[in-house]
Amino acid sequence: MITFKNVSKAYKNHHALSDINFAVQPGSIVGLFGPNGAGKTTLINALLGMIKVEGDIEVLGLEPFSQRHKLMESVAYIADVATLPRWITAEKVVELFEGVYPKFNREKALRLIATTSVPLNKAVKHLSKGMIAQLHLSCILAIEVPLLVLDEPTLGLDILYRKQFYDMLITEFYDDDRCIIVTSHQIDELEQILNNVVILSQGKMVLHETMDNIAEKYVAVKVDDSNLEAARKLNPLTESKGLGRTTCIYHGHSHETLAPYGPLSIPSLSDIFVATV
Repeated sequence: MITFKNVSKAYKNHHALSDINFAVQPGSIVGLFGPNGAGKTTLINALLGMIKVEGDIEVLGLEPFSQRHKLMESVAYIADVATLPRWITAEKVVELFEGVYPKFNREKALRLIATTSVPLNKAVKHLSKGMIAQLHLSCILAIEVPLLVLDEPTLGLDILYRKQFYDMLITEFYDDDRCIIVTSHQIDELEQILNNVVILSQGKMVLHETMDNIAEKYVAVKVDDSNLEAARKLNPLTESKGLGRTTCIYHGHSHETLAPYGPLSIPSLSDIFVATV
């Protein structure tokens, strides 16, 4: 559904993206991560045809920059789902989406809103931020397109609303023919729904793996202090101190090689993020 080949973008002396290569298949839920200034926004803008880049990009069989109008008929892009005009009522939000998106399913939107606590006759300014997110997401999920791009969608929401957000995303939008790209700084909360991960650092792609491959290639070892010097000879990516033990993250070593140094586990995605960035 998405292919980047040797994609770069420079602004004067700053390289926002440098030689990015990856492909995304139907049925993918891709987490796009990176520290501030890593190039996430530039990559999203390139994917949506908002900027011209060096290299080749294909999204849904189209070249995004030259065919952006046609591309946007099949893509929904939302930045911060808790942002809507404050004067508008929930019912008018549904009408707004219906006017903007040709493939919007009004009946589905109203059905999803009915499962929330959002009253249709209330203006956005009288709703909590969590309720605004529920309203916005209900409308997003009623857009029947193959590609959904979410840029920091749960920013500012509490953990309860964030969980509800992602549960609804999976149950009401995702299927094997669609693709979701989501950026977030809340890495661990996304870990359970992702099947692909892209990590950027200083404009370069430092990781692109499926979650299955990550589980095979990365290992966390809780090393006793007595074994620490020997474990360090295997060049861990990172170390973090605990009570009497140090957790070392390794890449490319077999379980048999690492087992003598302590208990093994699959590192969290945030641990791998720190290790690669």
